[in-house]
Amino acid sequence: MAKNRNTIPLENITFKERLSSLKNLPSLFKLVWQSSPSKTIISFILRIIRSAMPVALLYVGKLIIDEVVALSTSTTSGNMQLLWELVGIQFLLAILNDALGRMINLTDSLLGDQFSNYTSIKIMEHAATLDLDQFEDSVFYDKLERARQQTVGRSVMLSQVMSQIQDLISMAFLLTGLIAFNPWLILLLVLAIIPSFLGESYFNSKNYALSRSQTPERRELDYVRYLGASDETAKEVKIFGLADFIIDRFKTLSDKFYQDNSKLAVRRSIWGTFFSILGTIGYYAAYGFIVYETVTGKSTVGNLTFLAGSFRQLSSLMETMLSRFTMVSQGAIYLQDFIDFFEIKPKITKPKAALPFPKPIKSGFVFENVGFQYHNSDRWANRNLSFELKPGEKLALVGENGAGKTTLVKLLARLYDPSEGRILLDGKDLKAYDLDDLRHNLGIIFQDYIRYQMTFYQNIAVGNIKEIDNEQLVKNAAQLSLADELAKKLPGAYQQWLGRKFNDGVELSGGEWQKVALARAYMKDAQVLILDEPTS
Repeated sequence: MAKNRNTIPLENITFKERLSSLKNLPSLFKLVWQSSPSKTIISFILRIIRSAMPVALLYVGKLIIDEVVALSTSTTSGNMQLLWELVGIQFLLAILNDALGRMINLTDSLLGDQFSNYTSIKIMEHAATLDLDQFEDSVFYDKLERARQQTVGRSVMLSQVMSQIQDLISMAFLLTGLIAFNPWLILLLVLAIIPSFLGESYFNSKNYALSRSQTPERRELDYVRYLGASDETAKEVKIFGLADFIIDRFKTLSDKFYQDNSKLAVRRSIWGTFFSILGTIGYYAAYGFIVYETVTGKSTVGNLTFLAGSFRQLSSLMETMLSRFTMVSQGAIYLQDFIDFFEIKPKITKPKAALPFPKPIKSGFVFENVGFQYHNSDRWANRNLSFELKPGEKLALVGENGAGKTTLVKLLARLYDPSEGRILLDGKDLKAYDLDDLRHNLGIIFQDYIRYQMTFYQNIAVGNIKEIDNEQLVKNAAQLSLADELAKKLPGAYQQWLGRKFNDGVELSGGEWQKVALARAYMKDAQVLILDEPTS
């Protein structure tokens, strides 16, 4: 029976499981390609060309040294013209190598930005399809937070993967020369690198486990930071004297993060130093062997520089690649969080043969023994609700806080579906109607309506976003809600920015915001108008 990845202790992820996580890389490449095909191709071409630069520079350097030795000895004749031609070639290769590096960095930077923007949009698009009750689940928020983190982190991983391919090609060129000289040097090189690779792999597993376990607390840390410095909380923070309380909580959380992260960082640094020493010993053992071969006349001085340089670069490349492999495989594990988010599917969907919303409504709405129970809750928000709402009727729902009035509104808009019973519209189950058409015909203003940090005009127009350019409709909606008189008093009228988050923004009173929010409901040609807590 296959293991569930979420049940495996993350600090105990094995090499096999780490290798298996690389199966997520095709998903990464697909997203990268979709974000910018042209830049993806350019990046690969530039990296392939640059991968040949190290061996080319080393080989030309070898030829230069051999020619210098030939010119400086009396028994051998050299070619001064050839020497300067070789110097010129190496100069051009050095310039080309530097230019390619800068072009790769530029391409990766631009591609990373496009990738980050593209994946952020993908997350927002998918989130828009999910059910409201999923947003009310803390486990969902942890997944959403980790998915959001991947929009930035995976652009770094992209660069790492492409650098890995570039280094792999470079290593193939360098190995060709080294194997021709002495294949046993490769074995020495591998033995020197393996401890460092195993150490990096182990500590990356520990780092991933720590980061994942900190997700809920990190969300709390972000929330506490918001509470301590926000225009929406500033009044109560001052009135209730909450500053010290909030700061203390932030210190407690941030200190815990610091302690946990620093312990791991110190251990990683100590062991990393030890493994680095092993690698250095391996390099100088090979270097001594190459020097011995040169002194005994079995190799030229040019070969010495070429082979020593090749070994040094191979050692560095292999160490970098093995270390990067643990980072890439760790990133591939993190990428699973991104993939997992897109595997979350909504339960409330459009029916395949959806009915259009009736225009006009004929017999009205009927609630038949409707009950609703929140996910992971034993308490019923509503139960045994049975009533009718006919066209032209006005219905007031009166009850204590928590009695389920808002939940009933959400059931009517199919933000939730009943846990038991059913809701009928003109004799047919509400689930049979087109979801977008249903919501377009409902004008709803919730008690916790959004105060958009946008212009006055946009704050109303969002009520029917398809008509955002219909200036007359926006003004008509404002007149119906009495928000039009408010707009006339503002310095920028309908183009006045609201809220304090941006320059020249104006903050409205609670009652003024309510008029703006009510205007949104009038933006639709809705047959049903619902005001949640209309007297608040």
